[in-house]
Parts: sequence; structure tokens; C-alpha cells
Amino acid sequence: MADLNTDVRMIRGIGEQRAKALGKLGIATLRDLISWFPRKYDDRTQAKRIADLVPGESACVAAMIASPPTVSHIRKGMDLVKVRAVDESGVLDVTFFNQTWLKNQLHQGETYIFYGRAEGSLLRKTMASPIVEQEGRGEFTGRIVPIYPLTAGVSQLILSRSIRQGLDACADILPDVLPDEIRQEHHLCRINYAYENIHFPESAEALDIARRRLAFEELFLFTIGLKRLRRRREVVHVPPCRAVDMDAFYAALPFSLTDAQRRCVDEALADMTSGTPMNRLCQGDVGSGKTMVAAACVYFAVKNGRQAALMAPTEILAQQHYAGLAPLMENLGVRCALLTGSTPAKTKRSIAAQLSTGEIDFAIGTHALITGSVEYADLGLVVTDEQHRFGVGQRAALAGKGEHPHTLVMSATPIPRTLALILYGDLDVSVIDQLPPGRRPIKTYAVPGSYHPRVYAFLRKLVAEGRQAYVVCPQVSENDELPDERKAVTEYAKKLQAEVFPDLKVAFVHGKMKPKEKDAVMTAFAAHETDILVSTTVIEVGVDVPNAAVMVIENAERFGLSQLHQLRGRVGRGKHQSYCILISDNQNEETKQRLRVMTKTADGFKIAEEDLRLRGPGDFFGQRQHGLPGLRVADIGCDTQLLKEAQQAAEALLAKDPELETCPAAAERVAELFTQNADALN
Repeated sequence: MADLNTDVRMIRGIGEQRAKALGKLGIATLRDLISWFPRKYDDRTQAKRIADLVPGESACVAAMIASPPTVSHIRKGMDLVKVRAVDESGVLDVTFFNQTWLKNQLHQGETYIFYGRAEGSLLRKTMASPIVEQEGRGEFTGRIVPIYPLTAGVSQLILSRSIRQGLDACADILPDVLPDEIRQEHHLCRINYAYENIHFPESAEALDIARRRLAFEELFLFTIGLKRLRRRREVVHVPPCRAVDMDAFYAALPFSLTDAQRRCVDEALADMTSGTPMNRLCQGDVGSGKTMVAAACVYFAVKNGRQAALMAPTEILAQQHYAGLAPLMENLGVRCALLTGSTPAKTKRSIAAQLSTGEIDFAIGTHALITGSVEYADLGLVVTDEQHRFGVGQRAALAGKGEHPHTLVMSATPIPRTLALILYGDLDVSVIDQLPPGRRPIKTYAVPGSYHPRVYAFLRKLVAEGRQAYVVCPQVSENDELPDERKAVTEYAKKLQAEVFPDLKVAFVHGKMKPKEKDAVMTAFAAHETDILVSTTVIEVGVDVPNAAVMVIENAERFGLSQLHQLRGRVGRGKHQSYCILISDNQNEETKQRLRVMTKTADGFKIAEEDLRLRGPGDFFGQRQHGLPGLRVADIGCDTQLLKEAQQAAEALLAKDPELETCPAAAERVAELFTQNADALN
């Protein structure tokens, strides 16, 4: 009898070739196959009359073939089958490309269901290469049809039929990981019903019931996994740090810390004196002073005789941290070093030697800090900047250089707490929710494209006053395909330089450039060698340029609010009044509402909550780099109530049965989900 780890090739109807194609999607086992959930659904339950077809929209239509199909040979490799279909309301001309066999399968006088995109005019409706089935025999019409993510060599038909075979093969062996009482208490369907109806829904209601069950299960297992990870972390004992008089540190600062910063420092130091490794996320808006919280922790660790390392995602950011922190720390007797990919080999060897003997207390750098040859005498604190840019693996690799070092993760992406729980797993969360005094709010405006001349005149005025500007172009085109971002940015930069600002210095930067080229452009901009920098979102996490006072964002509707907020945070870092101009011609009411949010608030957490409400969590989850098991069904943006229910159920179960002895299926599933990520999450 099959089990869920059975190779897909063992399933009837899936041969070597199909298995190979499925392998490209990461589908190797029966469980992988039935857990390959649709990305959306087409409701093909209702057939429209021909007269009611809307050009540009896909629909089902039931129509009788009025005359025999004709075949015409256009050119080599291109044959057309044409057929005229009718119903009581009108005529539909249908064309099929390179499907000559249909000539003998479509019979005059018989009624078929056609599903496709209607084109033509109100009087003359057409369809090109629709799905066609005999009435009453619908595999792809007359029902709600799942649409799956695909890869080359795997069609919707292949996937759908493979999943059908997979579900039939495991009908009797699907374990229900939810205990009966939890399932009943939360009104959840049985697992077989859920899998059947997430793939082949009987109705819209059945699909909702199935989705709710699978989303609950996912969040329930996820919560159990995180609780157990945290518990495992809490049983790791490390020598507690002793208390240190922090007055010398605070006195050395050129400014006073805000109450929020002091609170975050206190929370971190309490962790470090507790006897278990700190695992804390410090999040706050751009400019809220996270680096000073990290500096306080570094000082505390070094005064305890330990070493500290701060890892930044780019060389230029590492250099910026070094330039900001090294003078302060050296004054306090902390020996610092900068280690990046471009550090000369001889210097690298010298720094590595001093780290291994403990002569250097604090290393600041990029992933060069975790290369094999770098060893630490006693690494006690690991700080990572902009964690979501790294991936958990690199954080784990740095932590692996020490004996259970304390970990502090800094993130400038304000994340609602519900989402922080999912994104950052077992990290405790500190929030810096106030800005240092004296920072001017950035004035934000949303304007249509017709304002370009005024915007350019405004840029010219500010540059004349000695300021600099960013102009950001979106990366995604209308049809969600990635265009060549090089072309978009370079062409726009050339146009601005040639036609609008011939007397100013315009530069550009994009993600396809080599890191060294990117750094060179950013460094030149920071040194005020250029006036206007045209960019994609690569500057979202970037170097401090206190002189940059205006951020223009083209096609602002194509960005999430949190991303717009991050981009806006690139300006307003100096003493000058700064501006953010969002340009969009999109007339969609929801889009206008989103951009209005940006003009009304500068609070990153409010913006993040709004983004989550309007767009769901896609924005935050970007590339799933956080190393946690991915959520396939649950949507944190829409399922916050379900998340609360699942968390309560998981906590209640763990309180009664911490080892999950009463539900081995859940214990096994949690172990499977977290195995590949367990090391990275500790």
C-alpha cells in the first residue's frame, strides 16, 4: 500500500517523463503532489449567452455548431480550423491554431461548451483556441477549475490529472493531524474532504470550507513548531552576562537616546543576563536609531569579555556602520575592524588572525565575516542588519562561529506583530516606536503624470539649493512579467540627462549591475558627485545620503505601501526639509486610497497594517528567505482571526500534552516541516 512519501512514479498514470517534469516543480512524492495547491480558480459553472460575452473577458458559452469545420493551411507549421457556433442570441466565430484533429471531432448540429477569451465587436463575437468539450462531459467546463503554478513541460491538464490520480491513491491513508475535539470545536471539515475540495471543489462553499480547514491546520502546526523551537532554545544554558555600568556608554554618545531606544536596550540586556541565548528582533522605522541599540549591546558584550560581530547585507552599508560606530566604540576602548569582500587579502589575513586571538573585540562586515577561514576567540553577540535581506542560513552561519552567541536582528521594515510572529519565528520582538527629536517629517504628495513638468522644475530648484534627488522606476510591467530593468532605468536616466537636465549630473543604478558597480554609483552619489540618481528599488536598503532631500517614485501604484515607506525613508536623513512625490495615473479607487495613506501618515507600523489589510502579506514575504516552512494556503493578511484560533488551539494542546503523545500525526508533521529549517532557526 502506498504511503505519502511514495515516489510519484509509483502512482498509476505517472511515468518517467511526467515524473521528471513534475520534479522541476519540486514534486517528488505523493505528499508533494497532493499539496501542490492551485494559485487561483476559474468559475466555469455558469455558461453565458453569445450576446452577453464581453470582449476581453474569459467565459463559458454553450453553442451549437452551425456548419462543418473548415481547415486552412496558412504557412508551414500553421494550420487553422475555423468553425461557426450559434445559440438563440447570436453567432460566435471560433478559430483553433494547429489543432487539425478537431475538424473530425466537432460535428455540425451538436452542442459544445467553449471556454475562452471573447474578442470581436458587440455584433461579431470571436474566440481563439478555446477549451472545447461536449455538453455534459465537462472536465474543464461546468465546474470550478483549479489553476496551478506551472513549469515548462507541465500543463494544467497534466497537473490536474496527476493530482486526481494522487488523491485517488491516498484516499485511505491521509492522516488527520488535527485531534477530533479541536476539529469539532472550530467547525473544521475532515482532511479527505479538504484535499478533495481544494483541488476539485464541488461548489464555492465547499472550496471555502476546504481552504479554511487547510489554513487552520497550517497555522496550528506552525504555532506548535515555533513554541517547541522556543522551548528548545530556553533549555540551552549559557553563562549569564554580568551587569555592566552603562553610564560610560551613554555619556560617550553625542545625543540622548529616546525612551523607546532605552527600553529596547534594557530588553536586550535583560536577555543577555538571563542565562539563555538572546534571540531578539529590534524593529523600528528608518532613522529610529536601531544602530545605537546594537552599539549598546556590543559595548555590554565586550565589557563581559566577549566578542561581537555586526553583519550588513552590502559592502557600502557595512562601511557606513563602520564609519558611524568605530570612532564611538574605539573611544570606549572597544577594538574594531571592518571586513568585507574588497578588504585586501593581506589585511583580511591580519584581521582573521586578530579575531582568532581576541585582539579585535568587534568586527563589522558583510558575509565575509562568515567565510570558512574566519574564526573568533569568543563570539558572544551576533548582530545582523536588515535580516530579511540575508536569509536565516547566513545568520545561522555567523551564530555557528560562536558557542550559542546572543543574536540581535535589526529590521527597518515595520511589520505588524501578527506577521512578525510568522516571519521571524522564534525571535522576541522589540519595537522602537518613536523618532529622535528634531527629525522633520517628510512632506509626501501623490500627483498624476501630467505634473511631470512641475516635478522636474521642483527638482531643479532643490538641486540649485545644493540638494540631491532620487527617481525610482518600478521593476514590474503590466502583465506581471519582469521586463529588462536595465533598459527601463538606463533609458529613463538618458532621457532625463539629455532632455530635462542636460546641465546636471544624472546617474543610474539597478539590480543587474555587479555589486562593485552598484557600490561605486552609490558612493559617488553619497559624495555629491551626482545630482540625480535614477534607480530601481535596489536603493530601498541603502547608504545614508543626508543631502538627498527629494524622492520621486514613478508608477507608485505598482509598489506596496511598505515598500513605498522604505523608499521614502531614503530621504529626510539630514537637516533639510525633505519631500516624497508619488506619481501615478492609476484611477483605481483602492490604489488612490493606498497612496492617500502615504500622504497622511509617516508611521511605518500604521502603514504596514494598512498594507496588510489592502494587499495581503505578499509584500512582506517577498522571496521566502526567512527559512521557515512556507505557508501554502493561509494568508496572514486575511486570516488573522483564523491565526488567533489556531494559536489558541495549539497553546491549549501543548499545555495539556507538551510532547504531543496524544496526537502522533501532528508531532510527525511538525517534525517534518521544521527539520530542514531547525538548525537555521536556533
